[in-house]
Amino acid sequence: MGMPELIAGVDEAGRGPLAGPVCAAAVILGKDHGISGLADSKKLTAARREALAGQIKARALAWRVEYADVEEIERCNILHATLNAMRRAVQGLGRQPQRILIDGNQKPPGLSGEVETMVRGDDRIAEISAASILAKTERDALMLEYHRQFPDYGFDRHKGYGTALHLAALERHGPCAIHRLSFAPVRRALLQCGVNSR
Repeated sequence: MGMPELIAGVDEAGRGPLAGPVCAAAVILGKDHGISGLADSKKLTAARREALAGQIKARALAWRVEYADVEEIERCNILHATLNAMRRAVQGLGRQPQRILIDGNQKPPGLSGEVETMVRGDDRIAEISAASILAKTERDALMLEYHRQFPDYGFDRHKGYGTALHLAALERHGPCAIHRLSFAPVRRALLQCGVNSR
């Protein structure tokens, strides 16, 4: 009997929002992790995600969360910033997985080991589901902190996504320091304001 294969699941949260960082997580669960109810984080309630995140952190063989901030998103574009954050999350695990399963269809460059992409992997693979949950809960917590810094935008409610509430606040106040200026709705708000509020 050889050592069991170490599999890391990788997923991100926050590619679509108009504000805040993108967050990537990597998780190695191990065979007998005993965590039930793992699923795509978007299909879980906030309370269930929080409960599962606690179990994942306690029981995973290794886990790591990394961010690409707004500066990196603007410099590299959202796809490359996401892939960079995924690579950093895997490299920060402290253990080298034999297989790395990435949610989606893009491989981060610079990873060693066998790297596979899986569309909708967060629904099918426990390790990717776990990464999805950690990425989402960690990013949501960060957006609550940003809400305290920038209370005019409702980040506590929409977490930076382009909801009607957020777009109305953008129009009223213009972008703040964590808005992604390369995203079209933010650019439009900036032009309307005629003021770069950075």
